[in-house]
Amino acid sequence: MKIIAIGRNYTEHAHELHNPVPEKPVIFLKPDTALLKNRDFYYPDFSQNIHHEIEIVLGICKEGKHISRKFAHTYYDAIGLGIDFTARDIQQQHKEQSLPWELAKAFDGSAPVSTLLPKDTFDDPYAIDFSLTKNGEVVQRGNTKDLIFSFEDILVFVSQYITLRKGDLIFTGTPAGVGSVAVGDYLEGFIGEQRMLHLHVK
Repeated sequence: MKIIAIGRNYTEHAHELHNPVPEKPVIFLKPDTALLKNRDFYYPDFSQNIHHEIEIVLGICKEGKHISRKFAHTYYDAIGLGIDFTARDIQQQHKEQSLPWELAKAFDGSAPVSTLLPKDTFDDPYAIDFSLTKNGEVVQRGNTKDLIFSFEDILVFVSQYITLRKGDLIFTGTPAGVGSVAVGDYLEGFIGEQRMLHLHVK
């Protein structure tokens, strides 16, 4: 499986990092070793500024290449929650040198993912409230109605370049409010009032 992530997909998040609002989806990849399930996050020794980015995650259910928008909704059948941990200091250094982001985004354990819920659990995939708390305080809150690029837009765009396969995960972008984590922090991610994931930073 592979993890495909979308950057700058909420306008306020693009603004908070002083980035332009994209005209096309911005994508990057995480390897399968980034996946973290039901385990705590260990702060890597190569960064001094790890940020949390809470995101809605799609579970791909069948192979797709050059997906047409008409059928794009049939290529995912599950929705969950994930955290895109980002080494912001490394990312900034690489952006300044026009280098790829992978060292800042793709490191081991950088993609905690919850159990995925069947898509039909949700009355409207574009009315999903989600949030992240740090030590009991809400630090990020978003709703999929505010996506710049819809789930279907993402699948159509990505599949022009990369074949999607069953079991792949799509991180769909983070809302405003990203910030640093520290050893000892306790993070909890929610869809609505339902806690989907939780972990300690160690």
